[in-house]
Amino acid sequence: MSMSASFYSGPIDKRDGLESAQSAFLAHYTRYSSTRQLDELRASEYGRLDQAGHVYLDYTGGSLYAESQVQEHQKMLLANVFGNPHSTNPTSQAATILIQNTRAAILSYFHASPDEYDVVFTQNASGALKLVGESYPFDPGGRFLLTFDNHNSVNGIREYAHARGASVTYAPVLPPDLKIDAMRLDTELGRVTADHHNLFAYPAQSNFSGVQHSLEWVARAQTRGWDVLLDCAAYAPTNALDLCLIHPDFVPISFYKLFGYPTGVGCLLARKEALAKLHRPWFAGGTITVASVQGNRYYLHEGAEGFEDGTLNYLSIPAVEIGLRHIARAGLDSIHQRVMSLTSWLLSELSQLQHMNGVALAHLYGPNSTQDRGGTVAFNFYDPDGHFIDQRVVEHLANQVNISLRTGCFCNPGAGEMALGLSAEQLSSCFVKSIDRFTLDEFRRCIDDRSTGAVRVSLGLVTNFSDVYRFIQFARQFLNRPADDLLTTLS
Repeated sequence: MSMSASFYSGPIDKRDGLESAQSAFLAHYTRYSSTRQLDELRASEYGRLDQAGHVYLDYTGGSLYAESQVQEHQKMLLANVFGNPHSTNPTSQAATILIQNTRAAILSYFHASPDEYDVVFTQNASGALKLVGESYPFDPGGRFLLTFDNHNSVNGIREYAHARGASVTYAPVLPPDLKIDAMRLDTELGRVTADHHNLFAYPAQSNFSGVQHSLEWVARAQTRGWDVLLDCAAYAPTNALDLCLIHPDFVPISFYKLFGYPTGVGCLLARKEALAKLHRPWFAGGTITVASVQGNRYYLHEGAEGFEDGTLNYLSIPAVEIGLRHIARAGLDSIHQRVMSLTSWLLSELSQLQHMNGVALAHLYGPNSTQDRGGTVAFNFYDPDGHFIDQRVVEHLANQVNISLRTGCFCNPGAGEMALGLSAEQLSSCFVKSIDRFTLDEFRRCIDDRSTGAVRVSLGLVTNFSDVYRFIQFARQFLNRPADDLLTTLS
């Protein structure tokens, strides 16, 4: 019999203890019952999950779309004729109106005043971040300050800062909770030169650990002369982002992370005052009012249009407004309450799993309660002798039982390095050995028996108790098994 054969794979029924476990859960998390409309939503709009036996625990990677979103969008496309919006002809104007309506819907959803904010459509949040990086007026004497736990699409902005002579500084997050080192960050925010441009970037919620950093850092940084980039990609799907209460200068958004469909459409929510500071290094169709070959001049559109390259994805953009209406009907407060209740139970159950010798199975990264955290939970499993169980084994075996989770560092190397205890000296010695390219396998060999990543499960829109219960049942199968024996499942 193969090592994976005894892993939990059957349907959930009374013998698994689901009903008794759920009854105990409901008795403890009494507010969860107020979210029952999400169970009805799952049955009517996401029935394919249970029909195919999926346990979807990768909402931070991407949310799921409802049937009605696709149907409403399809109906709109089939009932109308839409053309490239860069014209005044009837089909062009029809597309233009839908794009304008979608901009207004986005501002309304995030409570952003149209007098203060613009919506710049991009391909995704990474596209929005690249736009900021290439256009921000970094200069010698200016600074780019960011926390350790930023996504790589934020980390990449440092290359623009370096190229223009600005200094780049990382403010650490501290294990085990991976929260911001507040004293160090406060000191760094005080080191600013008034006559230069300074950009501070941090995530509202880490996509690695789920830790939620205080939104108060936005105003604290701005009062000291910083522009603030607040990455809300992992935060916005299950938490209210009210831009009437906080006023970050730049907010990148990927809409598929909020409601699954459409992919390939994101935006940069930018304060008009901050957007005016950006200087594009090139121009393209759609971004200019006038360009001349012989006159060797061009003039950018004012506002959002000057930053939207070429023809917008005008057939997909209207689906964003449909998705926003879908989330509004589901109720963001209900989604948040449900995710927090299930996350609390999941954290508790993972923390209690122990081998027969008393060694904990799971090492959690980030807060061990729902205080200052969201529904993203990262961890590694360890065997009875304290050896980590390769996250690739966990993913491989989860795949076999239709559980969708994610492993690796989740494009967040800083948080991963802090969580896994990798020092700057260790990493520097590894990278010195590589000249042009460095593969993941080479990196694994360099750090010997240290883990190169973690396992991440993330909860969202229509997660239910059965999902997290089945995952815990799956996790139990790692109890009392040597890590080396489990590696054979990959062969």
